[in-house]
Amino acid sequence: MIMKDKTNNVLKYKNYVGSVEYNLTEKFLYGKILFIDDLIMFEGNTIEELENSFKEMVDEYLETCKELGKNPQKAYSGSFNVRTGATIHQALAEIAEIENISLNKLIINIFTDFVEENNSKNKKNKKLYTKFSNA
Repeated sequence: MIMKDKTNNVLKYKNYVGSVEYNLTEKFLYGKILFIDDLIMFEGNTIEELENSFKEMVDEYLETCKELGKNPQKAYSGSFNVRTGATIHQALAEIAEIENISLNKLIINIFTDFVEENNSKNKKNKKLYTKFSNA
């Protein structure tokens, strides 16, 4: 039995995320650094080559940004807009008032709980995947 974890579809290094794709025609792996404005691609014939290529390209990107005096773009600024609809907005505002916290703090708490819960699930899935793949 093979369990697939959603996090297997990306590479992570120095707070950067890279996609993992496969070219069926040419039979090679490739990807790009996600969540930056620049287009940085990497490739390899094996997973190990792809991982090494990704790390090299992240390091090269950071070095190039340094040489150009450009701030490297990290994924996410910490701020975004959410459209919930009036009913949800009102319900959240009421909960925040009852909890005596700001609406922003309530949303941060909700998101934090969600991320921690999903990270916990991903760790369990990775353990199960490792257990079954080594069996």
